[in-house]
Amino acid sequence: MLQPESWTVGRLLEWTADYLKQRGADSPRLDAEVLLAEALGCKRIELYTAFSEVVDEGPRGKFRELVKRRAEGVPVAHLVGHREFYSLSFRVTPDVLIPRPETEFLVVKLLDLAAERKKAALGSDPIRICDIGTGSGIIAIAAAVHLPQAELVAVDVSRKALEVARENARDHGVEDRIEFIESDLFGAVPADRRFDFVVSNPPYISQSEMAELAPDVRDHEPQGALLGGEQGSEVIERLLPRAAERLLPGGHLLVEISPTIHDATLELIAATDGLQFEETVKDLARLPRVVRAVKC
Repeated sequence: MLQPESWTVGRLLEWTADYLKQRGADSPRLDAEVLLAEALGCKRIELYTAFSEVVDEGPRGKFRELVKRRAEGVPVAHLVGHREFYSLSFRVTPDVLIPRPETEFLVVKLLDLAAERKKAALGSDPIRICDIGTGSGIIAIAAAVHLPQAELVAVDVSRKALEVARENARDHGVEDRIEFIESDLFGAVPADRRFDFVVSNPPYISQSEMAELAPDVRDHEPQGALLGGEQGSEVIERLLPRAAERLLPGGHLLVEISPTIHDATLELIAATDGLQFEETVKDLARLPRVVRAVKC
């Protein structure tokens, strides 16, 4: 058995990655790095220049406890309390979905469209964006950080999720430009409010898919933010006509979807008065991930 002084950064990462892989972790090496950086109180990138350094018993004990809980299925983001999204760090709790790279495709498309609008100089008014189902606030906050001329409304049915989103907005210095509203879709949003963009990462997992989710997702993230109904498209079906009512002429609707409901979503858009389908954005796996419609 290795002596305590033999547990270098490199050895800890190698052993832990193998241990977590045996227990079904999707990204064991990344998990090991994030948890060790947390235990050491450093940035993950700093580990790469410290492979030969011996880790003291104090942080090693903290690391062991984090690894134990990860092996039990607790998500890494819940263990460390934050997750990176679009090069920004966000607080994460069990009350919100853990940010995922797929949602970055929606943010990129939103920023591209906003840049086109600015280039075309369509009026002097600020860009008005409404984020439905904001969760931890990643979409609204990323937009606020990169679009200083934008005014945003962030909506969620969960009061606890909105508390997390407000904290994240404060962390990034954009709280004064985002109005947070507790609401089911647009229910509590003032009736006269209209937007250039409505964006949403709604619940879109079907009932059958819920049973197939990884345990760390199914058991630790809020089901209300995951389950979209029996078919997975029920929340989107409710969202589309309400978004059409709230968009300004020529305004854009961007919705993250599951690839399994892409065709159903296009059918719902086609059946919605005032919306015209424009494009599907695919993710890195070339799967449909974001649909865009325009108010006509």
